[in-house]
Amino acid sequence: MNDNCLKLTAYFGERDRATGGFLADAFTDIYGRHELATSLLLRGALGFGPNQHIRTDRLLTVSEDLPLVSVAVDTRERIEAALGEVNALEFNGLVTLERAQMLTDRISTRPNLPWLQQAETKLTIYVGRQERVRGKPAYEAVVAFLRERGIAGATVLLGVDGTAHGVRERAKFFARNASVPLMVIAVGATSRVAALVPELCGMLSRPLITLERVQVCKLDAVKLAEPLHLPESDSAGRGVWQKLIVYSGEQARANGQPLHDALIRELRRAGAAGATSLRGIWGYHGNHQPHGDSFWQLRRRVPIVTVIVDTPARIRRWFAIADDLTRETGLVTSETVPAGSYRQTRWNQDTDIAWS
Repeated sequence: MNDNCLKLTAYFGERDRATGGFLADAFTDIYGRHELATSLLLRGALGFGPNQHIRTDRLLTVSEDLPLVSVAVDTRERIEAALGEVNALEFNGLVTLERAQMLTDRISTRPNLPWLQQAETKLTIYVGRQERVRGKPAYEAVVAFLRERGIAGATVLLGVDGTAHGVRERAKFFARNASVPLMVIAVGATSRVAALVPELCGMLSRPLITLERVQVCKLDAVKLAEPLHLPESDSAGRGVWQKLIVYSGEQARANGQPLHDALIRELRRAGAAGATSLRGIWGYHGNHQPHGDSFWQLRRRVPIVTVIVDTPARIRRWFAIADDLTRETGLVTSETVPAGSYRQTRWNQDTDIAWS
């Protein structure tokens, strides 16, 4: 199937609760009941939300409260059905809806992307943790393929829970967790991405791929563009949102600190509503060979993805901070978020998502 779809994303804390249990389980249970094509629960490394409390994995204690990101993808009809239950949950965090094209079958021709001439494309491939392609882990095979085809970089993010092709797949400590999904994210020129998709689909036994329009604002210390200047509201008066993503490596530094750490803390000091850094397990950038964690390494060499969502006017402020901190390295992209809501039920400031 080559279809328009919606991506539903929620940002919250690991210890947040809803309906008598953990909020993370509530989200994935909803997605499992609706048999969504795919969903992932991602555990962040560092972040903060509307309450401005920093959550980090540096303090390994029994009271650990890491940032979490829950992502679900399916057709508009199925996501909207699940959204009704999501909106009924009481929690503090952020929920967004974004448009994408979804591929769930092998195709012989390149997909028809309406933004072909205007922007770059974000390519996301969902595979099982233990799925294999050409005798190696599927995510390694996909990353190697993207590098061979000239895509400038790719990042693998590991899911700890989720659904795969409509089936709930929870990671367990004493298990292979073969079907627990993970995602491979890459950004490239739309024409190049569209050309490689048929072969990429042919590599996978059950393809599940999304394609989204994205703007590359900065690459390897070179500023290419400011984030698009969007109106603060749409024609119906609903608020418009915008997203910045900063791709870096854990060894990247800014002002003597890890780049993602400096970025999160500077955004918090400047008054941003929230930001989350996710640590990848595998990936590459530029001409470097794909790499991840190794037992013998003294320093981690894994990719980091930092996500910031806010109003267009505020995003321009946060881009200035990201621009300053990525003076030496990093990829910065911008995306339009048609619908979003900061959920602050504790202070009665909740506004449900409006979608059209």
